Formats: sequence, structure tokens, C-alpha cells
Amino acid sequence: MPLVLMLLLFAVEQAVYAADLFPTPEFSNHPIPQSQTPAPRPSWQEYLDLAFLTAALAAASFLAVKGRSRTGLFLLSIVSLAWLGFWRKGCVCPIGAIQNVAQALFDKDYAAGGMVIAVFVLPLVFTLFFGRSFCASVCPLGAVQELVAVRPVQIPTWIDHALGLLAYIYLGAAALFAATGSAWIICRYDPFVGLFRLTSSAAMLALSVGFLGVGLFIGRPYCRWLCPYGAILALLSRVSWRHLKIPPKQCVQCRLCEDACPYGAILRPTVVLSPVERMAARRRLIVVLCAAPLLIATGALLGFGMRSSLANMHPTVQLAEQIRLEETGWVKTRSDATEAFRGTGESVESLSASADKVLEKFGLGGCLFGGWVGLVFAVKVTQLSLRRRRTDYEPDRSACVSCGRCLWYCPEEHPRQEFIQIQSIYNMP
Repeated sequence: MPLVLMLLLFAVEQAVYAADLFPTPEFSNHPIPQSQTPAPRPSWQEYLDLAFLTAALAAASFLAVKGRSRTGLFLLSIVSLAWLGFWRKGCVCPIGAIQNVAQALFDKDYAAGGMVIAVFVLPLVFTLFFGRSFCASVCPLGAVQELVAVRPVQIPTWIDHALGLLAYIYLGAAALFAATGSAWIICRYDPFVGLFRLTSSAAMLALSVGFLGVGLFIGRPYCRWLCPYGAILALLSRVSWRHLKIPPKQCVQCRLCEDACPYGAILRPTVVLSPVERMAARRRLIVVLCAAPLLIATGALLGFGMRSSLANMHPTVQLAEQIRLEETGWVKTRSDATEAFRGTGESVESLSASADKVLEKFGLGGCLFGGWVGLVFAVKVTQLSLRRRRTDYEPDRSACVSCGRCLWYCPEEHPRQEFIQIQSIYNMP
């Protein structure tokens, strides 16, 4: 016992000595920055989030494809917005997981967690089977836009098609910057993170308010024209096993669904072309297909030429450029970053060499990004040149977010819903 007491006294004495030798610094005159990222959650809560995401995807798929209930999808949107948006602060996010996956594929020192991979893959699997049920009423970004779309107006088709290309370009840029370790631009410029967390900068809150203001009159502007994950879902939804359909049996071509859809996702019946018109359409398609490789090659060359500009997103390149400006006299005041670098004792030459290696990565990355942009334009022009015969009004599988608004207005749907209600009241078989 005496030995134990002596050890305890010695430990207390050393602690007091250390406190006197290294006093706690005073930060009274320095504002402590608040973290913008929520603290990590226990593993059981992560599994709870994954269970909710799975259940919500299953419910949305059923309500859109089988139940055909706009009311159910609307209520599920409110629940998803409350859970995944305001409670989880947008952190259960397949959209941002694009960056985790991209960096994990190209950076051997980075590994994406199993939960992140699951959150990324689950909506893709459900989309392959049931269309964009994630967008319907599970995604909090889509839910908040759906709730504020009270007076949406129709956008001209050519504007809708042109702006829709931005989502694919944004997807390519996000994958490029994440794969090179430059920046996670999806998370940095998420338009609704300020709204969900209520602790973001004034600029992010203004961005949230701006998107919601536009969303009053233009249905889901972020989902339609900017969401990179929505671009992936649009591609998979084209080949989905099942998808929301407008008329339960036969379309009477009342055009009410076309007027009700705020997203321009209703395809009209096609008209029969004359032999001369069909021949002209074939010629246009041949020209477009021949021009596709040229568009891709041009995009790759432009992307390679922009490698220096793209590389400026990388912190190492930014630091090297800042030090160069300071040493050449273009910048008189040293920044905190350059002062910290000089304090490490590393030479400017080694930093420049690291920046050159990053630039080499962007040489290939710029080519791939530019080629991707050229491919996006080529596919869009080819898509517009193709004609598929339709006799009824039907949803565009890529653009339709399965919100169910069209079901409210379909005259063929109302008798079916009334019969289901009567059947449930009287327990009819």
C-alpha cells in the first residue's frame, strides 16, 4: 500500500508540474470555429439509418408501382425529410457517396466504408427494379423541393434538355476532383445542407433559400438539372424492370397528366411520318452517329488543354502557386498556409515537384473528363434523333421521378382507386 500511495503522489506531482510548465492557452480573443460536419454516430445508429433507407425505398417502390398512391408518396416524403434531412442533417447521402466511391477507386490510400458503399448502392438496385423510387419520396433534397412546388410552370422542352446536360457534367467533375484528392464539390456546394444543419455559412443558407424560391415555380430545379446522382439514376431507370405507369388500363389521351407533370416527364404519342420524313430522319441519325466520335475527341482535347485550370482545385497546386506569387512579388502579404509550409522546413522545389505530379494526373483526368462531356453531348443529340412509336401518353423513364402527381389527374385512375376503397371497407375478396 505505501508503494501505491507513493506512486499516486508522484503522478499527481508530475501532473501539477506539467500544468505549470505547459499552461492551457487562452483563446478568449480568438473565435473557435464550429464544425460543419455532425459528429460520428454509434454503429447501431448507422444500422438504424440503413434500415430506414431500405424500408423507405421499399415503401416508395410499392406506392409508386403497385399502390399507385400519390398521397402515400407525399406523406413518405415528409417522413424522409424529417429523418434523413433535419434529424440526420443530410449525412445519409447517396449523392455525396459518389465522391467516396470515386476516391476509393483511384486512391490506394483511401478506403470507403461498408456503410457508405451500402448507402450508395441501395438506391441503384431499387432503381433497376422499380424506377426512380429514391427520387420519388426518399431523398430529402427531392422531398423538400417536392413540398414547395406549389405553382410550377412548364419549361420549354429545348431548355429542359439543354439544362439536363449539366447534371452529367457535374457528375464527371465531381468524380474527377474526388479521384485526384482535390475537393468534394458535391458536399461543398450542396444547396440544402445549410437548411438541414442550420449552422452553415450565410452563403450556403442563401443558396438553400434561393433554390427553394425557384422551386416554387420550377419543379425540382436541382433534381432535374444538377443532381449528379440523379444522372446515374436516370440511366438505370431507362432499363428498370417495373416503372410507374399513368393509366391503369387504357389511355384516353385527355392530356391531363401532361398538364399536371411539373417536370416535363410525360411523353406524347408520336405522329406517323411520311416516307420522305422518315428518310430525312434516317439521314439526320446517320450524320449524328458519324459526328459522335468527333465530339468525344474534341472534348478530350479541350479537357487536356484545361488541365492546368482543373488542377488549381488541388490544395498542393494552390499552395505552390501562392508561394510562387509571393516569391515573385506579385503578392506582398504571406498567407497563413504559406507560413505554415515554410515552418515545416520542406523546400519549395519539393513542393513544385509534387504540384507537377498532380498536374500530370490532371492531364489524363482532363482528357477523360472532356471525353465524358463530349460523350454526353453525343448521346443527347443521338437520343433526340431517335424516334420510338407511342400510341399513349406515358412517363419518360429517365426524367420521371415517380412522384405520382399524374395519378391525381388521370380519369382512368379514379374509378380504380374508388373500387379499392370500397373493397377495403367491406373486406371484399
